[in-house]
This record gives sequence, C-alpha cells and structure tokens, in this order.
Amino acid sequence: MKITKPRLALIGGILCISIFPILVKLRLAPGLISAFYRMFFAVTLLLPYVLFSKNFKLPTLRFTLLAALCGILFASDVAVWNIAIQDSSATQASLLTNLSPLWVGIGSFFFLNTKPATNFWIGTVVALFGMVTLVGFGFFMELNFDHAFLFAVLSGILYSIYLLLSKNVLSEVDVLSFMTISLFASSIYLGILCYALNEPFTGFSNTGWFVLVLQAVICQLCAWLSISYATQHMRATRVSLSLLSQAVITSILAWLFLEEQITLQMVFGGIILLFGIRITFYDKTISLKKLFSK
Repeated sequence: MKITKPRLALIGGILCISIFPILVKLRLAPGLISAFYRMFFAVTLLLPYVLFSKNFKLPTLRFTLLAALCGILFASDVAVWNIAIQDSSATQASLLTNLSPLWVGIGSFFFLNTKPATNFWIGTVVALFGMVTLVGFGFFMELNFDHAFLFAVLSGILYSIYLLLSKNVLSEVDVLSFMTISLFASSIYLGILCYALNEPFTGFSNTGWFVLVLQAVICQLCAWLSISYATQHMRATRVSLSLLSQAVITSILAWLFLEEQITLQMVFGGIILLFGIRITFYDKTISLKKLFSK
C-alpha cells in the first residue's frame, strides 16, 4: 500500500483524535461545555491565521450554509458522545459510536456517485468483529439500553452524516475555509445550547483549562485539518472505517497513562480490526466468489 499524502494525513489525524477519550475520562469539565470550548478555542486560534495569511475564501452561499451545517452536525456528534461516555462506560460509548462506518457505507450507496466496493463491506465486517473482540464478547451482556446508549448510537449516525456531507462540500471548498466556517457555526450553536441549559462556562481548575485547550489544538485543529484533507482526496467509506483504528491507539494510551490493562484478547481484537481496515485499502476489488471458492 503506497503511503500518499492523504493517507499520511489520515494517519496523523487518527493519532491526534486517539487522545480525546483519555482527556474525557479525566472528567475535568462537563461533557457539553467541554465540546463548546473544544470548538471555541479551535476557531479562536484558526481565524486570525486564515485572515492574516489570506487563506480564507468565502464560498458561494449554498456551500457556506452546507459548511455551517457540517459544523452543527459535528458539534452535535461531539456533544452527545461526550454525554454518552460520561453517563455510561467509555467502552460502550466508543463501540456504539464506531458503528458509523456502517451508516457511511449505507449512505454512500444511496447518496454518493462512488458506491462502496466489495472490499469495503468485507473490511467493515472484519473490522467490526475485531472491535467486538477488542472490547470483549461478554460486554454485550451488560449493555444498558438507556439514554446513554441512544446518545452513543446517535453520535455515530450524526458523524456519518457529517462525513458524507463534508465530502460533498470539500469538493468545492478548500480545507481551511471549510474548517473556519464549520468551527464558527459549531461554536455559536454549542454556546447557545450551553447557555440555554445553564452549563458552567467558568470555575474549572488550571488543569481543566489546559485540557480544554489541548482538546482544541490537538483533537480538533490538528486532527480535523488532517482528516478533512484526507476526506477531500479519499473515499468517505475508507476514511470512516480507518477511524476505527483509534480504538487500538486509545487502548495503548490508556495503558500508558491511565494504567488500564491490555489483555491478549484485546491485542488479538486490535490485529483483526487493523486487518479489516487494510482490506478496504487493497487496490484490487475482492471477489466474493473467489474469496469463498476452493
């Protein structure tokens, strides 16, 4: 597999977002306000750069509104995911959110000109099996079908819609302009929502503020500038499925910084997951007839 610039950007983006669940687990700020500051600090840092460097280009009204809608969708995704992970287990929230490749595949089949190849469906099945193995089969016996469960599923659906829509917008709008508009819309939307729900905008510890800024710089700016660039040049289905690999990296980070245990089953599940992602990047289409023939 040739490592092109979009693939390299995708790898970098995945590494950056993999730290996010670790920061959320610290519980230094409520989930909704944490999502707001992630967007607000990110656009505060990005806006002066794009204006002074003259890298911001206002697209047509249609694509400006679509980019803003992307921002609202992504903000909603992050907000409900934060709430889901704080109101249940990180494992449950992460697993249900990571069903997004399935929704992206279905959405691509019905709404995009580029249909998912056989490789994608095979890779998705293998990768999801790897994800299930990673978290443990016994985990499903303890699923709580409460509001946190629904929020986690909703997070995956919102993200899949965001990815499909952003793929369309990025075909006409450059990455920096797209990110500026979407982050601006995200900040306004989440700011209004937090104010309406009486979320605390202040009162965090110095460590809490540092983590909020870290989320904005690493998990938002660095990660999503890279992933948006990859989305612009790659299939949305490949990008969405590749993002599953963050579960493997997050497990390693949790082991390093939170002293969470890594079992042989988790290692085996991670290998299966990564193999499933690799299938989708196979250059030739896999034939189901050849795959199951002797």
